[in-house]
Amino acid sequence: MNNFQRLAQGVDVVPLYNAVMRNPQLWDAYTLRTQHTNSAHSEVSDIWLRFNEVGADTLAVVDDTEAVNYPAWWVLSQAKPLIFALMSKVEGERLGRVMITKLAPGGKIAPHVDGGAPASYYDRYHIVLNSAAGCIFRAGDEQVHMATGEVWWFDNEQEHEVVNNSADHRVHLIVDIRTAR
Repeated sequence: MNNFQRLAQGVDVVPLYNAVMRNPQLWDAYTLRTQHTNSAHSEVSDIWLRFNEVGADTLAVVDDTEAVNYPAWWVLSQAKPLIFALMSKVEGERLGRVMITKLAPGGKIAPHVDGGAPASYYDRYHIVLNSAAGCIFRAGDEQVHMATGEVWWFDNEQEHEVVNNSADHRVHLIVDIRTAR
């Protein structure tokens, strides 16, 4: 596989997933990613732990590699051990965006290519908090099912999409990390 690499499996994601379930007020506090015109993520709910600072010029986010902590960073402290273990594993030098995304059963993320400075500057990783069989992630001409407790790198500069044909929500912790090149 060229567009995906499984880095770990059997990761204990239960503490973070439970904390997410106990804090439903965190979902969709920020909707820039999901509500802009023609968003591929219009069927997704997000929790931003780290993201670009969004000011009056929302288009500047596309070219901004600097991410800042959002309130959920402190509420969901159970994410930090997962994030920093991943940074250590991949020899990360800089932490970018960190989001938790939820896609309902029957939902989809439309085909798209991540663009802008964050996509070319950072590598993108997924830590799977919840995913059932039938949830398919495609990048380029490859597809995988990312199972709960797995950690994946994928090439987000390839066209990619997700279809959740399962009966359960797909919940992923997405982590952008700059590694030594």
